[in-house]
Amino acid sequence: MIKYLGSKRLLIPEILRVIRGLPEVRTVIDLFSGTSRVGHALKAAGYRVLSNDHNAYAETLARCYVQADREDVLDDARRLVAELNALPGEPGYVTRTFCEEARFFQPKNGARIDAIRRAIAEKSLPPELEAVLLVALIEAADRVDSTTGVQMAYLKSWAARAHGDLELRVPEVLSRATWGKGQAHRLDALAAAAALEADLAYLDPPYNQHSYLGNYHVWETIVRGDAPEAYGVARKRVDVQERRSPFNARTKIRATMEALVDAVRAPLMVVSFSDEGYLSRPELEALLARRGPVRVLSFDYKRYVGAQIGIYSPRGEKVGRVSHLRNTEMLYVVGEGRHADAVAALPEP
Repeated sequence: MIKYLGSKRLLIPEILRVIRGLPEVRTVIDLFSGTSRVGHALKAAGYRVLSNDHNAYAETLARCYVQADREDVLDDARRLVAELNALPGEPGYVTRTFCEEARFFQPKNGARIDAIRRAIAEKSLPPELEAVLLVALIEAADRVDSTTGVQMAYLKSWAARAHGDLELRVPEVLSRATWGKGQAHRLDALAAAAALEADLAYLDPPYNQHSYLGNYHVWETIVRGDAPEAYGVARKRVDVQERRSPFNARTKIRATMEALVDAVRAPLMVVSFSDEGYLSRPELEALLARRGPVRVLSFDYKRYVGAQIGIYSPRGEKVGRVSHLRNTEMLYVVGEGRHADAVAALPEP
């Protein structure tokens, strides 16, 4: 899967352990699905997953990893990936914007991305199969990019991997989950919370100033297949300036989180949050307690690689020092009514 700020890759075993320890959970809502690492792991464990994210690239990842089932798409995906890998490059918007005006990819790979994206669009494929191919494309691009894992900027000198040749691989699509077919949605989180119902809701909201659309605007553009006006050294989509999340605003996150927690239609909640977030642990515990008793489990991790190497200007010049190398990720587990005892009985990690 793609490199991603805030990925719960290391936390997934603990998330699964917690959810397995709660009774009567068959369907899980993933309200901020991101790369769908958590949704994919939940599906592999047999849960029916209802994924949601307001970004198009995240919805596409969820349609591939949560909604699409291996038995329905694998044969066609293998055939089409081989066909797309044989295409020669044909420069277009990606090459111009992300290889010439910026340096996210070498032009040879930008031209291949352009050609493959155009070919996928021309095939007018069923949505799930198209999502599998689009995910294969952005994952292939991720393997030859020249960043530290976010697209706020690119490296001053080419990363070693950027010299490689772009090659699609079939994503790890899973067979249908024991408890039923998953879904992928692209809704505002509050709208999704009001519309979707499950046994448990997993919430991993943005919790500080880092915008996922701003950090992964290249994937948004490739998935959408559009040619938006771009700005700045990183050539971000102009709608990055317009599509702002209240979770990225210190003055708005509390009220938005309160509204979201109230709207969730599930008797159990698991909430991922970091000690680097705008809400403190006491604030978040008090907010979640509106729905029932809260149990907090804490885990210490290294910070993401971009934070470890320092703070740089858009010109690639170091402008700040690293303040700390580790952070604490917390899982807040909430249970309403008869589920409260199960939450209290969860063992320590």
